Amino acid sequence: MLAGDRDEFTVLITRYSDPLYRHALCMTGSPDVAEDILQLSFIKAYQHLAEVRGRFDAWVFRIVANGCKDWLKNIRRSHLSYDEDDQPSGYATPEEELDRTELRSDLDVALSSLPASLREAFVMKHVEGRSYEEMADLLGTTVGALKMRVHRAREALQALLEEKYA
Repeated sequence: MLAGDRDEFTVLITRYSDPLYRHALCMTGSPDVAEDILQLSFIKAYQHLAEVRGRFDAWVFRIVANGCKDWLKNIRRSHLSYDEDDQPSGYATPEEELDRTELRSDLDVALSSLPASLREAFVMKHVEGRSYEEMADLLGTTVGALKMRVHRAREALQALLEEKYA
């Protein structure tokens, strides 16, 4: 494909960095971790360019997704927490900001308790806005399987959040 051409690989990095970073950020919740996963994924992709079969974007997406899943497994094992990113708020009052912060925190906790496959499907569908067909192509699975994962993720999140917000 690229036969190790650095200039062509740089074009691909530029093209795919933003959506891959957003996916890693949604999966990990940490800008620093997302950046680390993305950098390691591009290094791995460059080292294994000769192995690309099919679309580059789907192949590199799988590398990033697997990096996120590995990080999630390790973080659960070590029980470390990640820092929230400090984005400026668009809310007018401190009360609105507090409500938003509390809801985001509760949602992050609920999302982090989901198995990685359900979390990934939920994030791809409802945060990244991908179609089921695109998701199936990127993850190498069926539309039906992804619909079931998203449905199960919604049910689990609803059950987890219902206790507090119902």
